[in-house]
Amino acid sequence: MGLPVIDNATARALFLERHDLAKPRRRQGRGDALAALVERLGFVQVDSVNTLARAHDMILFSRATDYRPESLRWLNDRMRATFEGWTHDAAVIPASSFPYWRLKFARDQQRLREKWADWHGSEFHAEIDGVLDHIAANGATSSREVGEAPAGKSTGWWDWKPSKTALEYLWRSGRLSVCHRRGFQKVYDLTERVLPELVGLPDLPKHAVIEWACATALDRLGFATSGELAAFFALVTPNEAKDWVAAASQDGRIEAVSVTMADGQLRTSYMTPQMRASLVNLAPPSRTLRLLSPFDPAIRDRNRAERLFGFHYRIEIFVPAPKRRYGYYVFPILEGDRLIGRVDLNADRMAGILHVTALWPETGVRFGRQRMVRLEGELDRAARFGGCDRVMLARDFLRDG
Repeated sequence: MGLPVIDNATARALFLERHDLAKPRRRQGRGDALAALVERLGFVQVDSVNTLARAHDMILFSRATDYRPESLRWLNDRMRATFEGWTHDAAVIPASSFPYWRLKFARDQQRLREKWADWHGSEFHAEIDGVLDHIAANGATSSREVGEAPAGKSTGWWDWKPSKTALEYLWRSGRLSVCHRRGFQKVYDLTERVLPELVGLPDLPKHAVIEWACATALDRLGFATSGELAAFFALVTPNEAKDWVAAASQDGRIEAVSVTMADGQLRTSYMTPQMRASLVNLAPPSRTLRLLSPFDPAIRDRNRAERLFGFHYRIEIFVPAPKRRYGYYVFPILEGDRLIGRVDLNADRMAGILHVTALWPETGVRFGRQRMVRLEGELDRAARFGGCDRVMLARDFLRDG
């Protein structure tokens, strides 16, 4: 007897439901409701690119009608309901997850100390104690307030001054925390001063962290392979996730299923029996049309998104302009359970104009009158969120996919 088969439409609906993208947007963008949204997502990736809005703000904007960027800063900097940490990248993470991050702090401390010491040599080690002493004595500090910048024009993160490297290392290893930001610049303080209640919690054994990380990731994903579980939080290794899947399958906590991909292929994944039983009551996603951040958790795993939705996406920031297929930072468009295209946007806040440079429909998708009306409504909403009061479409904005 073969494995139970989950058809592609059901798999998409479950995945979007788990990522809070199956229902129409609702009021959940402030206070406790926003904290609950971040908890359901597991984390919200932080990124600096601001052609329309920063990634973390776009992720929450896509789900909440009343979200504003200051709401997340209040949640993180005042309520301390979240903290800034590192998953596969910088992220805002629920405070309830902090005890599980200690394993990652320890692992990153060892890995980065070796890696960055090779990068900066003896200067790196010498800076660590000095930076800690400075913050202990003087309080919250940004990278501008410690050390000397390297001579000449900066060419990127790889020529960070030693004190900046020390700050990032101490943050990644848990000894410092981001207490707030000035603009987008991180301001660090001792973790015991930023998160005193969390620092006092007891350490968890490694097996408990692995159990939590894999089970929580599976709940957020709905179904997953062991590799996808390991990659979700990037807290555990692929082998640790593989061992967890074997043990959880053995004792019946999870079961293997065949999930139908967009191309019709079956992919063996795992889900809980409770999750599979709930599929009979799973409602189809709403027809809401929304822009997604390139770093939205629903498409962050590019390979999974391509397998499940048939949507190939790669960010082209670092691709020379003449070689880009689409644009510098294009936004995927979700409608119902389909990714129907991508759009290139740029907010000119001084002029109050959101420029729509290009729209590429996916193969087989037509932007007729009704769909264009829905898209224009979403663009108007995005323009207001990005600090603009009108949308300007380029004359030849509609392109071939």
